[in-house]
Amino acid sequence: MELNDNQLLRYSRHILLPEIGVDGQTRIADAAVLVVGAGGLGCPAALYLGAAGVGRLLLADGDTVDLTNLQRQIGHATASIGANKADSLARSVRAVNPEIDVQPLCEALSGDALRNAVAAVDLVVDASDNFVTRHAVNRACVALKKPLVSGAAIGFSGQLAVFAAGNAASPCYHCLFPDQTAEPEVRCAEAGVIAPLVGIIGAMQALEALKYLTGAGTSLVGRLLLWDGLGAEARVMRVPRDPACPVCTALP
Repeated sequence: MELNDNQLLRYSRHILLPEIGVDGQTRIADAAVLVVGAGGLGCPAALYLGAAGVGRLLLADGDTVDLTNLQRQIGHATASIGANKADSLARSVRAVNPEIDVQPLCEALSGDALRNAVAAVDLVVDASDNFVTRHAVNRACVALKKPLVSGAAIGFSGQLAVFAAGNAASPCYHCLFPDQTAEPEVRCAEAGVIAPLVGIIGAMQALEALKYLTGAGTSLVGRLLLWDGLGAEARVMRVPRDPACPVCTALP
């Protein structure tokens, strides 16, 4: 698509960046992104992707807004308590940028619904909060060769990684976190989470998505970023592909 005058003005701060420019912003406008989860990570990720001009956003969540969510899930207002999270977040994104197409998917995606949603986009942002969903999203992305930006946050600690299915050098989520592990899952409801942490990781997910879509900078593909909020320290480590991974080595 060709950017109109209003879009050239709205996205002018992007266009000024030599790594983005008009061509990069056009790629953003032409892109479709699926955000799985409209909670702590999904809210900032979707709001920034919408503000950045991603042409079509699919927001998926089957949960409803609860009072305890409002401490950190900035895409929802007090008046949204009881509403579906995907619907509530879609309204917030449209308020920021009414020019883009925002489609709420008011369900916990699985099976054919998940596969169809992944097939309909160029990139997936996993902002879910449980291993079952993360592994299901990973399998769909690997099968359909879609890039996946994965984030997680708990307490004062967060992590971020990008997986590029179809890239022989890229691991998948299962390479990093095998689903056979017996390690117990810890959630915010049991362990707590500091409010801005999910904003930091969610915004970084949006950044990695925009970098991938435009080709700007160096992606986190093949690397894992660990953020320690208490110590204000970040560490990046290489993540090799598991040659015995049953997910990403099972497909050509």
